[in-house]
Amino acid sequence: MAQKTKLCPCGRGLPYAECCEPAHRGEPPATAEALMRSRYTAFALDDDAYVLKSWHPKTRPARIEPDSRLRWVGLEIVETSGGGLFDTEGVVEFRAHYKDHGKAGDLIERSRFVRHDGQWAYWGPILTEGSLANI
Repeated sequence: MAQKTKLCPCGRGLPYAECCEPAHRGEPPATAEALMRSRYTAFALDDDAYVLKSWHPKTRPARIEPDSRLRWVGLEIVETSGGGLFDTEGVVEFRAHYKDHGKAGDLIERSRFVRHDGQWAYWGPILTEGSLANI
C-alpha cells in the first residue's frame, strides 16, 4: 500500500514537502503570504526556531513560550495587500483556527511583513479592535 502524502497544515492543499517545508529548510518564501503560511505551519508543527528566525530582528522576542495544550488546526487567508515579488512591504490578514484544552477558537490578525536583507520577515500585528495579538 502506498504511503499517504502528508498535506501541509497551511491549507493550500499541497504536500508539506512541496509547500512550507522548503521554507523551513532555509529557502526564503517568495511572498509575504507564503511567509505567513510557513509561519503558521511552523506553529502547527512546533518549529519554534523557524518562527523566531522568520521574525524581523527589531520586533522579535528573545523566545516564545508555546502552550502544549494549544493546537493549530486550520488557516484561512482573508486578504493580502502588497507583499509580492517586487514589494518591500505587505499585509496579510488571516484567521487561524485552534483548539485550546479541546475548546475551539479563532485568532484573527492583520500582520505586517517587510523585506529584511532581501527576504520577507514578519514585523508584527496591525492591531485592530477585536483582534488578538501575535500567534
